[in-house]
Amino acid sequence: MTIQCRSLVAGAASGDLLVSDVALSFWGGIDADTGIIVDQHHPLKGECIAGRVFGIPAGRGSCTGSGVLLELLLRKRGPAALVFQHVDQILTLGVIVAKAMFGVSIPVVVISSEDFRLLSSGRHVAIVGSELSFDIPALDTDRRHMARLPTTISSNIKLSLKDRAMLAGEIGLASKLAMEILVSMAEMQGARSFLDVSQAHIDACIYIGPASLEFAERFRSLDARFAVPTTLNSISIDQRRWREIGMDATLAVEAQKLAQAYMSMGAAMSFTCAPYLLDTAPTSGENIGWAESNAVVFANSVLGARTQKYPDFLDVCIALTGRAPAAGCHLDEHRLPKLRVDVSSLSGIDDAFWPLLGYHVGKLTGPDIPMICGLEHLEPHVSDLKAFGAAFATTGSAPMFHILGVTPEADEVAKTTSNLPSYQVNRAQLRECWKQLNTAKEPSLGLVSLGNPHFSLEEFETLAARCSTRRKHPDVAVVVTTSRAVCEQALTAGYLDSIQAFGAGLITDTCWCMLGEPVVPLRAKNIMTNSGKYAHYAPGMVMRGVHFASLSSCIDAACSGQVDQGLPAWLCD
Repeated sequence: MTIQCRSLVAGAASGDLLVSDVALSFWGGIDADTGIIVDQHHPLKGECIAGRVFGIPAGRGSCTGSGVLLELLLRKRGPAALVFQHVDQILTLGVIVAKAMFGVSIPVVVISSEDFRLLSSGRHVAIVGSELSFDIPALDTDRRHMARLPTTISSNIKLSLKDRAMLAGEIGLASKLAMEILVSMAEMQGARSFLDVSQAHIDACIYIGPASLEFAERFRSLDARFAVPTTLNSISIDQRRWREIGMDATLAVEAQKLAQAYMSMGAAMSFTCAPYLLDTAPTSGENIGWAESNAVVFANSVLGARTQKYPDFLDVCIALTGRAPAAGCHLDEHRLPKLRVDVSSLSGIDDAFWPLLGYHVGKLTGPDIPMICGLEHLEPHVSDLKAFGAAFATTGSAPMFHILGVTPEADEVAKTTSNLPSYQVNRAQLRECWKQLNTAKEPSLGLVSLGNPHFSLEEFETLAARCSTRRKHPDVAVVVTTSRAVCEQALTAGYLDSIQAFGAGLITDTCWCMLGEPVVPLRAKNIMTNSGKYAHYAPGMVMRGVHFASLSSCIDAACSGQVDQGLPAWLCD
């Protein structure tokens, strides 16, 4: 039996199938050293993708998935091939970069929903070009290695004179290589042209392993310089205090090399996963080239800026050229909602409602942009929308959302929603998500982790009020991650006095998705957070149970040393 495929990256490979109908983020979901699935919420947890034909509907969550896949391929722990139900640009880009820069490739194909349902784990398949065949002999794996991207450019893509000059190498070898990768991605997306971006945000500055550093240093060796103002995401260490905190010295050296490589190309030393909190944040209608999933979702949805959910490495290519494919959320027609989500009225909610709802809506909508209705009366704060967007981006793959009466484009695009599929969100569904995020089995507590994404000034104000005149339990660590810029603002505003008197610590430059022991105390069996994003990733990343709750509940638990594991009143019948 043979299935016809759409080939995203051409090649030939064979292997046993490993398949799930649940999307997966490679970052936080797969160990980059071993290829083992570590996402504790995924049905394939514990399975290894190395050497197998891996089938999932698509990726989800982090833009860093491309970096994890590159590391796996170069360590020979990657899959033999990828089979998707929907086009996934993040994981596909990881293969494109491996092929363009390191001469290693695997086939990547997309098949129909009907054909995807025919796949089952354990069955042997072979992929050759645009065909997937069952139960045929293994292929020569040497055929998977292809050193160069195609040199021909689709006539469907209209290139400017500058685009052509970059491709010809007239503006330098770095921009030539970057433009070749961009053209390959544009062809996959069906883009007809490129457009100018005003700024970029690079997520590829996270040190995952040697491949992430080699990618950056390859461009630096070509005298690469960024063509537009560029900020850097959180890096893997607190650059100024890593020794004091007790972070691994080897990691610190490599992480600093990576950060320095991008700063030498012209990036600002911003080191934040919340670039929308910087003074340089884009405005409505501004075309930008951002990576980092929560930042993309916030920029599109709350700021009204325009960016695709760019994979790690493609963000670098955009920064080097100032150009991005004219596709996705850059275009009006791709910012429209595909479904409607009606939220039942709930009274007495606390701030845990927003990440909990985002987590559920992301799972519900997958790659489709939702119009969320029923929240108009709640008047969410920026911190609420930040928490919602981060959790939404963790379980879904859509680059934005609309909330009727709240986000800037919602009321206008709501005119198109009359015939959309509609879903109802009720208290019972949110209770189920609460149980999924609360993985701790008993009430002990060793750490309260705050600031994923990075804490805002508004959140520091709230935290300072919650901590005032109180003191944390001596057996509980409380740590907040934030950017240097916001930390300075909080210091100037006087918020840090009561927070530090409470006993909380501050870490800048990095974020919880990059932190492990000893910031996560060795003795801690469980951690507590108000972040839906971190509650999802932490069990697989740091092997701890998680208590998820509101900020007030986190502070109360930090004082008592124990967690009330009951449901909040607003979630009870």
